[in-house]
Amino acid sequence: MANRERNKKILLELAKQPDNNRCADCGAPDPDWASYKLGLFVCLNCSGTHRNLPTVSRIKSIRLDFWDDELVQFMKSNGNRSARAFYEKDVPAFYYRPQPGDCDILREQWIRAKYERLEFTGESNLHRKVYTSSVREGILWKKQKDNGHFQKRKFVLSLKDFTLKYFTKEDESKGPKDVISIQDLNASFQPQKIGHAHGLQITYLKDGFTRNLFVYHENGQEIVAWFNTIRAMRFAYLKTAYPSASDKELLPQITRNYLKEGFMEKTGPSHREPFKRRWFILDAVERKLLYFKTQLDAEELGVVFLGTEKHGYSVKESSTAGARGNKWKCALAVETPDREFLFMCEQEREQREWMEALRQVISTPMLPHDYTTEATIRRRR
Repeated sequence: MANRERNKKILLELAKQPDNNRCADCGAPDPDWASYKLGLFVCLNCSGTHRNLPTVSRIKSIRLDFWDDELVQFMKSNGNRSARAFYEKDVPAFYYRPQPGDCDILREQWIRAKYERLEFTGESNLHRKVYTSSVREGILWKKQKDNGHFQKRKFVLSLKDFTLKYFTKEDESKGPKDVISIQDLNASFQPQKIGHAHGLQITYLKDGFTRNLFVYHENGQEIVAWFNTIRAMRFAYLKTAYPSASDKELLPQITRNYLKEGFMEKTGPSHREPFKRRWFILDAVERKLLYFKTQLDAEELGVVFLGTEKHGYSVKESSTAGARGNKWKCALAVETPDREFLFMCEQEREQREWMEALRQVISTPMLPHDYTTEATIRRRR
């Protein structure tokens, strides 16, 4: 018993050390689990994937399980920094490193890539060929615009002209259904929204309007490879478009998760139109509040640009909702230089979260390209 308590105390102290005090795989704080085969500390969520790799990793709780002296000494001799130096020696700049709130498939494939496939030890450049080849093509399941069903479609990523194409017919001589420029493309995993653990949302601009593609692949490694290939191509495009920018400046622009999504109700510009339920996406990088009829719509219904207070933009609570007399009774208003937009939330918590997210965008200084986006949106009205 004395050894058990002593070893537990040693492990808890090790887990508080710099590098060890965050999960080796997703960065979550205060990890309570450890791989005694790899010598690293991980969080509860990442420990689940490690358990599925018994030939590579073995997991114990540092609080609840028994640790003998030999295993404790192994943990003391290794740790997250040592593991990272070996398993993450050659991670490409564009490769997405999962964060604590990311979906399971990103976390799983990152762990498998590091410890099972040894993609980033520097001993082989095979992974770079997978993600950075001049052309990537394959079959993905794509949601149909009209009936909502998913059908197999061929997709082709081309580095030569920085495009993503997809085809509805096996005979490619008839040409692609659409040609999407990498310039304005974003990709983000949306498993809950799409209804598939490997669901990926691809968003892009077409004739000045935002459009969505919803796709998935049955194989988790394949869909994450598509995601990182898109990131690699976006990174290559950005380095071409902005040759003087540093990698640190470009990396946040490759792909992004949206700051907030959800249903609200909105009225028209005169405030006399009936409120209608819409799905909203807040894109903090592009400073856009987009709205769609449903969460799986292919095309936007409209967009509100969000500048700064200095330029006449603000968000505030509104009393307009009081007259509605139904469950949508928590209102907020977004003021722009030329009009006010009214929205309603079902709960005060949602209203508060939307206001905080919107204020976060409005409080961020505008960049030079944001003025072009603002002007483009205003011309659409």
